[in-house]
Amino acid sequence: MKILIVNKFHYLKGGSEKYYFKLADLLVSNGHEVAFFSMLDNNNIKTNYPEYFTNAINLSSNNILKAFDIIYSKENKKKIEKVLDEFKPDIVHLNNFQRQLSASIIKPIKDRKIPIIYTAHDIQAICPAILMLDKNNEICEKCMKGKYINCIKNKCIKNSSLKSILGAIEARYYRIKKIYKKQIDCIIVPSNFVKGKLIQDGIDENKIKVIHNFIDLDEYDLDINDKGYALYFGRLSKEKGVLNLLEAFKNIKDKKLYIAGTGPEEENIKNIIKNNKLKNIKLLGYLTQKEIKEYISNASFVIVPSICYENCPYSVLESQAIGKAVVGAKIAGIQELIKDKQDGVLYEYNNINELTEKINNLFENSKLRIEMGKKAKEKAKKEYSKDFYYEQLIDIYMKEKNKCLQKN
Repeated sequence: MKILIVNKFHYLKGGSEKYYFKLADLLVSNGHEVAFFSMLDNNNIKTNYPEYFTNAINLSSNNILKAFDIIYSKENKKKIEKVLDEFKPDIVHLNNFQRQLSASIIKPIKDRKIPIIYTAHDIQAICPAILMLDKNNEICEKCMKGKYINCIKNKCIKNSSLKSILGAIEARYYRIKKIYKKQIDCIIVPSNFVKGKLIQDGIDENKIKVIHNFIDLDEYDLDINDKGYALYFGRLSKEKGVLNLLEAFKNIKDKKLYIAGTGPEEENIKNIIKNNKLKNIKLLGYLTQKEIKEYISNASFVIVPSICYENCPYSVLESQAIGKAVVGAKIAGIQELIKDKQDGVLYEYNNINELTEKINNLFENSKLRIEMGKKAKEKAKKEYSKDFYYEQLIDIYMKEKNKCLQKN
C-alpha cells in the first residue's frame, strides 16, 4: 500500500514525532511505500518527497486575518490536493495536524475517498489548550462537550486572549464540521484513558482503537548497570511534574537525581537547585537518543512524575524496554503501563510525600528494583514490539480500506 503520513513537524520535537518517524520505518520495512506531508523547517529530517511540504503558519503574526489560517488554510488545502493527486495514497495517516496544518486538509482527502486514520497523541480533540490543566496546574475538564468559552475566559493558551480565542474558534469549527466524529474514519489512541475521555466527549466508541505505542526493542537491548542515581528525562515543564520531583529530593539529599532535557522551567529549576543547595541533583541538559539510553541503562530507576493527562509516554516504554523499574504518577495512561509493585511503582499523582516515600523505598531495596526491571523488560518484549503493533495497525488499514471500497 501507499501511505501518506501527516504531521506538522518533521523533526524530533517530542514523542509524537518519534512515533511519526518510527511509524514510517515500520511501514517501509513491511514493504509499503510512504510519503510525508508536513511543514517546511530548517530542522527537518531529509525525505524523498520534499516538494510535498507546505509553508509554516506564523502563529506570532499580528495579522488577524492571517492568524485564521490555523483554522482553515487555503494554501494547505491546495498543497495537499496536489500531493494526493501525485502520490495517490491508499491511506492517509494523520498525527498532529491541528493548528498549523489546519482542518483544510481533511476535505480533499474525503473527496478522493481515501480512508483517514488519526493517531491521537493528546487530548486536543477536547481541550483547545491540549493539556487539560488550569493556570494552577490542576486538572481541568471545563471544555468537555464543546464548552470552549472557558478557554477564552481563562486565557488558557499561553495566557493570550488572541491565541485562546483562536483556539476556541478552531475547536468549535472542528466540532461543527464533525472532524473527529464523522470525517476521520478511525482514531487510534495509545491508552484506554484517552479512549474513555473521547467517548465521554461524544465520539463513537466503535471509531476508536486502543494500541499502545511501540518501540524497536533491538535498539534497547543494552547492558545494564546500577550507578546509584534516579533519572528523569523529558521536557522541563510544569505539567511534567519536574518541580514536584525537586521538592521530593529536598528530603532525600543523600541520594542522587539526574535530570535530562530542556524546557521553559529550566532556569527556574537551576535557581531552585542553587537556592536550596541541592548538590545531589545534576542537570544533564539536552541529550541525544544514544546518550539518553546510556543514562537509562546506568540508572537505579526512572521517575515519570507527570501531573497532566499523559497518553502513553515513551519515557516509560523506553525505560521498561531497557530493563529499569519506573516510579510513575498514578494518572491517565501512565498507570496503564506500570503494574504497581511488580514492574514498577505507582504513587498518587501530585502527592509529593508519597513520591518521596516511594523513591526512598526503591533506593533502599536494590534487589526489588532489579526484579522489577526484569519484569518490565519481559512486558516490553510482549506488548511494545513493532511486530505486535504492525499486526494491529495493518488490520485497521485493511478494514478501513475495505469499508471505503464498499461505500463506492
